[in-house]
Amino acid sequence: MSNLLNHRGYYGSVEVSPADNCLFGKLLFIRALVSYEGETVAELTAAFRAAVDGYLADCEALGRTPEIPCKGSFNVRVGHELHMAASLAASRQNITLNDLTRRALSEYIAHHT
Repeated sequence: MSNLLNHRGYYGSVEVSPADNCLFGKLLFIRALVSYEGETVAELTAAFRAAVDGYLADCEALGRTPEIPCKGSFNVRVGHELHMAASLAASRQNITLNDLTRRALSEYIAHHT
C-alpha cells in the first residue's frame, strides 16, 4: 500500500500522467468523487489533505453525514458451491458464516501483507 495517501481515516490513490506532467488521485472506498492533483509528491499530498478536509467541511455545511470508508460490511458473490461449502464448514465449527469469513480474511491478510 505504498502508493496510497492517508489522512483523517480516508485513503487516496496516487497516479501519474506523463502526458500532463502531473500526479493525480481520488479518494478511495467511498462513492463520492473527490479528486486532487499536484506536480510534485509534496503538492499532491497537500492537495489530498485539502481534498479530505474540504469534503468533510462540505458535508458539514450541507448537513450531510460524510461517507465512512469501508463501513464494515460488503457483499461477496462466490457461487453456489463455495457458498454451500463455506456454510457447511461454519456449521461444523458451530460459528456463523460471517465469523468464518472474518477469520479467513484475517488469516489471508496476516500471511499476505
